Amino acid sequence: MAELRLEELNASNIVAANTLSLKPGQEQFIAPVTYSAEATVVNPATSWQRIVTLDDRVVGFIHGNFDPENPHEEFRACIWRINVDADVQGRGVGRFLAKSLAEEAKRRGFDRITVLWEPGEEGPEAFFHRIGFTDVGETAYGDVIGALEL
Repeated sequence: MAELRLEELNASNIVAANTLSLKPGQEQFIAPVTYSAEATVVNPATSWQRIVTLDDRVVGFIHGNFDPENPHEEFRACIWRINVDADVQGRGVGRFLAKSLAEEAKRRGFDRITVLWEPGEEGPEAFFHRIGFTDVGETAYGDVIGALEL
């Protein structure tokens, strides 16, 4: 596979990031209920948004958050969203994005990152477990909290 490149989300790549395709059944797992509730209080200054390109084509997007003061531990260093285009799923793009966020978290002094997902057959649980996340709890909405120690 050609080299993956990480770039900041910006005006020239946001449309491509917003039009990444999904495999059938994945659309219901884009954002857990807990994220929708928390999104109303997220500080834009703590947001970390990146796209990944392959052969100059946007093939993935990650939205992370680094907020050491957040009252909810699961939102201090976390993956808010990770999307990989259906055509390249299973080729290391998601792993690359999660690893990039983990490296940034470590650089900022965090010792773990978290992610939330809604349980379900077509959901992201198996992916997160494959890349090292372990279940550490669940939210009041029933979303799974996964953590990766750095």
